[in-house]
This record gives sequence, structure tokens and C-alpha cells, in this order.
Amino acid sequence: MSLLVVGLSHRSAPVSVLERASLSADAQLKLLQDTVAAEPATEAAVLATCNRIELYADVDKFHAGVAELSTLLAQHSGVGLDELTPYLYVHYEDRAVHHLFSVACGLDSMVVGEGQILGQIKDSLARAQDLHSAGRLLNDLFQQALRVGKRAHSETGIDRAGQSLVTFGLEQLSAGADVQQWARGRRALVIGAGSMSSLAAATLARAGVAEIVVANRTFERAERLAQILTEGDDTDVLARAVPMDSVPLELTRADVAVSCTGATGIVLTADAVAATVERRTGAPAAESGDAPSEADAAAGVVREAAETPVPGAGTDDNCPLDLSSVPTGFSVMGEAAVAGMDAATLEQHGAWAAGGAVADRTREAGRPGAEADAELITALAATAASVGRIPERRRPEPVAEVPRPQPVLFLLDLAMPRDIDAAVHRLAGVRLVDIESLADASADAPMAADVDMVRRIVADEVAAFGAALRAAHITPTVVALRSMAADVVAGEIARLEGRLPGLDDKHRAEITQTVKRVVDKLLHAPTVRVKQLAAEPGGAGYADALRTLFDLDPETVASVSRAENSTEKNRGPA
Repeated sequence: MSLLVVGLSHRSAPVSVLERASLSADAQLKLLQDTVAAEPATEAAVLATCNRIELYADVDKFHAGVAELSTLLAQHSGVGLDELTPYLYVHYEDRAVHHLFSVACGLDSMVVGEGQILGQIKDSLARAQDLHSAGRLLNDLFQQALRVGKRAHSETGIDRAGQSLVTFGLEQLSAGADVQQWARGRRALVIGAGSMSSLAAATLARAGVAEIVVANRTFERAERLAQILTEGDDTDVLARAVPMDSVPLELTRADVAVSCTGATGIVLTADAVAATVERRTGAPAAESGDAPSEADAAAGVVREAAETPVPGAGTDDNCPLDLSSVPTGFSVMGEAAVAGMDAATLEQHGAWAAGGAVADRTREAGRPGAEADAELITALAATAASVGRIPERRRPEPVAEVPRPQPVLFLLDLAMPRDIDAAVHRLAGVRLVDIESLADASADAPMAADVDMVRRIVADEVAAFGAALRAAHITPTVVALRSMAADVVAGEIARLEGRLPGLDDKHRAEITQTVKRVVDKLLHAPTVRVKQLAAEPGGAGYADALRTLFDLDPETVASVSRAENSTEKNRGPA
């Protein structure tokens, strides 16, 4: 059997696809059930977070496994297989181990080094164990991944390379300001009471917000989280719980809101947020494109000039200028039109303009006549003859952009699929940070030097796990060999008793013990050595050699493997 992972993450797929492919808790359970029921897979586990969906399985056929797992992911996510396939990645055997260990260390996270992924891996393993879909391979793999992640955080400074998604989101909300100074004294609304929302509430409390209101569909869970926040020793925040239908009212009182629910639809619409801002400010929260600012108006003038045909600009036949290179918005009769042209072209243009083909229209438009332009162009041609080319002398003035008004409401959406309508980004007076904007911001996040140390840890742990896995593959064969030897000893002792019926118990025990010691000594060195050899790359053939040399029954070896797997099924997480 072989380890296979098929999945997609923020590194392989746009947020819009991840959002649509997200799996609810029920969908994850059904996916696990269908995976272990499928022919290629005997074990399965799902790792689903806000920025990744991965299906791990122990399969007996690679190509059939990839096809089956991809199809199951598409079926349960609701995204068509043809649409999903371009964003899927596949890892096999050691590469699959390396991938999970890297994920556990935070190397593959949106915010490098964040430690929240460890809890999500632990939850993933517990879910598979509860459903009995995790056997020996996935139990060992996920528990080792948890140990590798903990080792990375304890032995290196990977924590300095990044933070939790919540902390990173709050830093983006504060626009680079110190989060504690930015948050101090503000009122916060937390929508949802799950693990991410609880982390957000605790982070806000430690940052110094004055009040936290928790809203959740299950009111009891909101109450429990509010109580935990109130009774916390490290904060003095005031916390209270409200039902979900109180969110619109509480939003008008809040300065910052964090939402992370399991809802499949929008929790906060753009209209609801706009109404909140209007109640807070007394002015409509118009979209940034609804009422043009002075900068927009000025830019519009330039765009209109560029789009409006001007006399002589590409409308007359036989013009010697390459009109595609002429700066739009200016007459081909003026300085800007001929800037950069060589002397010969300028002379041709001067002759063409002197012909008066556009003289009447240019005068009607309030511009200089063709004769004046021809004189100017002739002068420019003389200059060009001496210096070679005429530099551009007239350009549209740059337009200063009018900044958006300072936000009165800060929104952090950590849900996948999104809780807050993306149209909120366009509302004046609101700053929204969501998974998509976090992905963009994290692309330029600095990497700490400790990341290299973590990569070395991952490489060492992958090699050790592979060696242990290969050694474990030969264990059933060694056990079957020793079992066969014990049967041989028992048979020979029984034959001795038949030939020496008067043998007393003392001598019988001594003889039995002697024979066992001889067998054990003969088998000790070969079995220890074969385990060492099997742990090396390419060592899988030693198990086959043992089975062939000692003529071991394949069913006996298989029964030992099944017995070991059954004891691993319900092993708890590390």
C-alpha cells in the first residue's frame, strides 16, 4: 500500500475556487466514508482549513487512486471535475510525507510559521479515528506530523516568521500600525464561536479592546466563549453574548468586526454594511465609483480627450505620420504630435500640413492655422536635423489621487466560503480584509532565516519516517518467521516426548528451553540485520526474500498485518 494526497490550496487555486470547493463538517465525513469504500483506498483522512482542502489515502494503485480521489473531491465539493482538475496537486509516497510535514510546520501556510495548523491536523486525525478510516499508516503519519510541527516551533524561531491568520489579518486592518495601540479601547464584534472565532476573540482581548460581543447561531456556545473571555486572567475585557439576529444592531456599535462561521451563504451583505456606516456617520456609504471625486473627474477629462477624435488626428488621407505613435488627445499639427520624429518625417508632415487639408477645421476648432503650424514644424525640423531627434516637450499633467475617507468600520472575514460580501471593498468608510486580500498581502511577507532550519528538520524527519515505514513493512514477515520457528520447536518437543515418555518435567523444561535458545540465536542476527536493510531505500525486497527462503505462508504474513492495523485504528492523537 502507498500514501497518496490529492488537494488544492491557496498556492494552487484562486480564492474564488477554494471558496466554492470548501467542505462542511458533514461533507468531510461523507467524503471519508466514500473514500474508504472506494476500491483503491483502505485508509483516508481529510485536512480542510480556510485555505486548503486535502484528501490523504492509503492506496494500492497510483493512477486509479489519483482518478478516484480527484473524482470524490469534485463530487463532495460541488465543483465540476473539469473545472477543479487544473488546480489540484498530487503528492505520492515520500513527497506526500514531505508535504504534510511542511504543512504541519507552517511552511505551506498563507502566513508562514503560523501554529494554528497543528490544531487543524489534530482535528483531522481525530475525525478519521472516530470514523475508523485511519489505519496504521495515517495514524503514524499524522501523529508524526504533529511531533514534527511541535519540534519546528520549539527548536527554531519559525514563530518569528509569521503569526496566526488572525494576527496577520489584524495587522492588515491596522494598516501597519501597532495592533495593540490600534485596538486599545475599541469595541469588537465576533461573529461565530468556533475555533477561529475563539482565537480572534482571544487575540482582540489581549490586544486591549474594551468590549467584545460574541454572536453565534447556537447562543449557548456564544455564552460559553463570552464567559471564557470574561474570566480570563490575562485580560480585563468586557464580553457578552447575543443571538445572530442582533448582529445588525451590534454592528452599528462596533468599531471592528471579525466573522468566521460555517455558513454557506453571505452573513453580512454590502447593503447591511452600508446601512451601518450611514447610521454611524449620518452620510450614505457610497461606493467609491458612484460619485466621482475631483481626481476621477480630472482623469475623466483626459480619458474623454483621448477618446474624442481631434481634427487631423487619423482622419485625413496621406498623412505621413505613423498615427498609432502619436500621443492621443493632441492635434497632429502641434509640438506633441511631432515630438521624437526624425527630420525627414517632420519635413514631409510640414509639406502635408501646408497643403491646407485640415486648415479650415483646425481654425474652426480654435487652433492655429495650418500655415502657423507649418512654420513651427519647419523650425522643429531644422532642430531635428542638428540634434537628431526632438524630445517630448508636452505631456498631460499627472493627476493627484484623492484619498478615500478614513474608515469608521473595520471588517475581518476569515471564513471560507466568505461571510462578508466582497462588494464591501468598494464602500467608503469601510476597510475589509478577507482571505483573498490576506493571500495578496502574504505573498510579499518577509521570510525569516529560521525557515531554512525548519526545512532541514522536515527533510530529516521525512527520511526517518520513510526508514521506519520501510522497516515496519518487514515486521509482519519477521513475526511470521518467528511464529513458524516456534511451531517447529513445539513439534520437535512433542516428538521427543513420544520417543521418551518417561522424561520428567524438569528435564523436559530444560530441553525445551535449550532448543528455544538455539532457534532464537540463529534467528536473531538475520532478523535484526534484515530490519536494518529494509529501512534503507530499496529495502522492500528483503521481505520477499525472507518469505521465499523460509517458504512462509503469505496468508500468515497478511494476518499479522491485519492484526497490527486493527490495533492502530483507534489510537488517539499525540
